Amino acid sequence: MMKKTRSVLIAAMLVVSLLAACSGGNNADQRASEPAKAGEPSASPTPPAKTADPVTLKFYHPYNDADASGMEQVIAGFERQNPDIRVEMVPLVPGNSVESLVKLDVALASGEQADIVFMPSVEETMARAALGVLAPLDDLYAAAGIRPEEEYYLNPKYDGKYYGVMNTTTNWMVLLNEDALKEAGLTAPTFGWTWDDFRDYAKKMTKGEGPNKRYGTYFHNWGEYANMIVFTDRKNPFLTEELKPQFDDPSYKPFFEMRRAMESEDHSAKPYADVIGAKLNYRTEFFTGKAAMLITANFALTSVGDQKNYPHAFKTVVAPLPRSSPNVEPGLTHIGGTYLAIPAESKHREQAFKFIRYATTDNKDRIWLSGWKKADSNALVDRIYGQDAALLDLASLKSTLYDERVRTSVSPDIAVPYANQLKKVLEDGFSKFILDNITVEEAQKRMMEEADKIIKQNAK
Repeated sequence: MMKKTRSVLIAAMLVVSLLAACSGGNNADQRASEPAKAGEPSASPTPPAKTADPVTLKFYHPYNDADASGMEQVIAGFERQNPDIRVEMVPLVPGNSVESLVKLDVALASGEQADIVFMPSVEETMARAALGVLAPLDDLYAAAGIRPEEEYYLNPKYDGKYYGVMNTTTNWMVLLNEDALKEAGLTAPTFGWTWDDFRDYAKKMTKGEGPNKRYGTYFHNWGEYANMIVFTDRKNPFLTEELKPQFDDPSYKPFFEMRRAMESEDHSAKPYADVIGAKLNYRTEFFTGKAAMLITANFALTSVGDQKNYPHAFKTVVAPLPRSSPNVEPGLTHIGGTYLAIPAESKHREQAFKFIRYATTDNKDRIWLSGWKKADSNALVDRIYGQDAALLDLASLKSTLYDERVRTSVSPDIAVPYANQLKKVLEDGFSKFILDNITVEEAQKRMMEEADKIIKQNAK
């Protein structure tokens, strides 16, 4: 295991050394550091004994204004219950988790106080656990009598220890334009539909020609869209349990060929060349009516009510992801999430964990779907999306998210720090297939070779 981490550590330290000169202080608004002293008389010849100052936790995050405001509400609730602890939000690069991670790594390497950090995925949590910059949580869980698997949907583990607490879930689903459904004489899909049904729906909802054409669906350029089946039906989309590349998985042939056929034969999906050439925005394509269906996750639902940027009058209906074949039990989906973790150098681990536990289980102030299994999920949906009920079918959303059949095959035990490199292999392999018209077999061979190189490099 140490061999695997050594190359990651070297790469990270190179990034830190290059960027350290650009590192600056945080831009967070500073809260008053001196609280009022309770019980102090108006005049006294001898000053009273001072009460202990509250502990101040530094929370590094990439939140945009809306998310930061939501977290401030959670913090206010926590501080009311815990007057001996304050949480100071330290913004990184608002709305950009990738650049925020670079800035966070610099801050941690330079010794800045950090007690709570936002992690955008299992993989990024694993990468920093491998570097030794995050604190294991096992003792804190044990002291609180908490069994993580009973509490949270996904629990990042590295070398047998826990390193992140799930705060939000990103459940993948299909959004459909209700007007397009009705025009095509279709009913909203349910848990029984397959990818063949998805292709048929896309053909029937395609309408028009030229610049005003409405495509039946839109596929973005992320790896998930290249082969959704490996993200739903496998324990890891890129690796086997033995940490060998699985770009030779048999699901690639039917999914890649479906993507090609929907572009070149059905003309029901916007060409991939246009997606990358025009740098299209998946939210714009769906919410302005340019595509009748969109595979996405619940993070896209924040745009339902954004009439300024995405003006539309149709109602969005939500459906589960299609199943890979009629022989597979329905309900499999891809579930990701964001995590809160504690830096290894934090001097306030117990207080930080106390806040993390509160933040991840709060059901009153949070504005995101919860990664906590015991959350009142229906109440969260009503509170978060209720104001958009005229444009979003809440009943289909709740069914898609919380039907008892919903489950994931993903295992955090197989996650590796270099997963993003493997995802790039998938994206490049699909791009080569669809743009250069190579065969699926040729694309798979290229992906297997590239993945094998990455795995060997990270094993040194």
